[in-house]
Amino acid sequence: MSADYPKEFLDLLNAVEAKRPRTVIQHILEHGYITSQELKDKYGYNHPPRAVRDVREHGIPLVTYRIEGTDGRKIAAYKFGDPSKVKNVLSKSAGRTALSKALKQALIERYGAKCFVYFEPMDEALLQVDHRVPYEIAGENAEQNLEAFMLLSPSANRAKSWTCENCENWERKAPAFCVKCFWAYPEGYEHIAGKQQRVVTVVFTGNEIEDYNRLVEMAGIDRAQQEIKNILHKYL
Repeated sequence: MSADYPKEFLDLLNAVEAKRPRTVIQHILEHGYITSQELKDKYGYNHPPRAVRDVREHGIPLVTYRIEGTDGRKIAAYKFGDPSKVKNVLSKSAGRTALSKALKQALIERYGAKCFVYFEPMDEALLQVDHRVPYEIAGENAEQNLEAFMLLSPSANRAKSWTCENCENWERKAPAFCVKCFWAYPEGYEHIAGKQQRVVTVVFTGNEIEDYNRLVEMAGIDRAQQEIKNILHKYL
């Protein structure tokens, strides 16, 4: 496989030393592509988009597409993109810097220690800072521009990464599209990854857990969300 790529591109691939992106690169060199299932099952990376992002941040173009997994469902697969696009990728990826603790503290002071997606208060140590519009699409923002960043719980960050990775805009890279998306601005959005949908997250705590248990007992865990919609529809 490696013989199919220009020497300059191979030099870039072989220059990557960090374990996670190097693992992805070597697998693609040997097999032509790697799937999200392989990243999880073979290499233990439970968040495949993050491993793929590591590769892209080294200036290496990857193409995302869908193939059939072992269970018959469609899963994500990744292969190298056009080597000639390395410079374009480098302009957004190679210069990325880690977001500072000062930025996180500034966001907490302005918005409180809560997840922007689930709207629930959290331990400050668990919250993670993320670009509202994915870095891979809009590039870097100055940390002084707090409006460009958001606080996310680990589960919300994983969900956002997966959704963005599989969104129609991931390859098109139109920042204006993302600005109107739930995953960038949940406090005011027009679509969810391009779909005309709306979402309300309901978290049950304390005595409210009794209500949750009654709901599940009444409707079943698989029908709980629909039952909430039915109750709202009758009430409204």
